[in-house]
Amino acid sequence: VQLQASGGGLVQAGGSLRLSCAASENMAGIAAMAWYRQAPGKERESVAYMTTGGSKNYADFVEGRFSISGDSAKNIMYMQMNDLKPEDTAVYYCTFFDNHGQPLGSWGQGTLVTVSS
Repeated sequence: VQLQASGGGLVQAGGSLRLSCAASENMAGIAAMAWYRQAPGKERESVAYMTTGGSKNYADFVEGRFSISGDSAKNIMYMQMNDLKPEDTAVYYCTFFDNHGQPLGSWGQGTLVTVSS
C-alpha cells in the first residue's frame, strides 16, 4: 500500500500549509498515524503522532504551531502547519501504525515543504 503525502510547497516564514496523506487502498487495523520529516543532510525525525483514540503528541520544535488530524476509517490524515519557519524546510512523510506499533504501507515520496526567510 502506497502512502501519498501532498500539500507541500514554497511558503514564506510565518505562512501556513496543510498537508494531506492518503493510502492507495484500504487498510484495516489502523491504531495510530504520524508525520515525519527529513531535512537535507539530516535523519528522518518524528513531527506529530496521533492515536485513533485522539491522543496527540508533537515534537517540541512544532508544539503549538502544527496540528495533526485524520480519519482512520478513511485512511487519511492531515497536518495543519502554521507560523512556518525556515528550519521547517524538509520532505514530510506520513505513516499509519497497527496496534502493535508496526507501520502500515510504504513511506512514499513524501511532500516537500520549503520555507523562505
